Amino acid sequence: MAKIFCVANQKGGVGKTTTAVNLAAGLAKLNQRVLLVDLDPQGNATMGAGINKAALQSSIYEVMLGMADVATARARSETGQFDVLPANRELAGAEVEMVELDNRERRLKDALAAVDAEYDFMLIDCPPALSMLTLNGLCAAHGVIIPMQCEYYALEGLSDLVNTIKKVHAKLNPDLKIIGLLRVMFDPRMTLSQQVSLQLEQHFGDKVFRSIIPRNVRLAEAPSYGMPGINFDPVSKGAQAYISFGAEMIERIKTL
Repeated sequence: MAKIFCVANQKGGVGKTTTAVNLAAGLAKLNQRVLLVDLDPQGNATMGAGINKAALQSSIYEVMLGMADVATARARSETGQFDVLPANRELAGAEVEMVELDNRERRLKDALAAVDAEYDFMLIDCPPALSMLTLNGLCAAHGVIIPMQCEYYALEGLSDLVNTIKKVHAKLNPDLKIIGLLRVMFDPRMTLSQQVSLQLEQHFGDKVFRSIIPRNVRLAEAPSYGMPGINFDPVSKGAQAYISFGAEMIERIKTL
């Protein structure tokens, strides 16, 4: 049975997609069978995994509306060695079209159940908003990975996200829990970064991952080559940090 995790944060530009793509590649390097689900209409995770979103025969849009299944719509990331349920701009229309469907918040969960036995991990890259798409991700997942920058505004958004997760846990998905907070784009030279990091550790304790992802230009360059950062430049600090994070995830799953 696959472990299903959302990579979510209502704040944009905090490294959700970078985390989802590199964690998928990191887990694949550790011999895990991985499906990356791109739930963002921008399709950045799809492109970052080396798949041309403009040339898709079918995508998660058709899956969510029941016009295709995951086995038909998925594609292989040759650069990352994992499977991708890809997305493109069509997915933006699914929000409106799903309003009248039965069990609209569980469409993704039902679709993923058909391929559950084929994977060890399913990672869902959520859009930066609390939308029907994000709600589908939270309803399908066993847990949430929250990437966040160590800055003041990130703390503001974190409390909103934690409240959202509590509501979904109470009303729609009793299995849902916060797996951990991942500090990303970390710059140890900034006093504020260190202060916020310390606050997170004091408030959330062992919910904060030991792995810290540094601000790293090689990670930022990798998507333009259609590759996860850990394969684009395996010896870079960012790549090494994500490989460590993948190993930490596997360890943390054992204790859940």
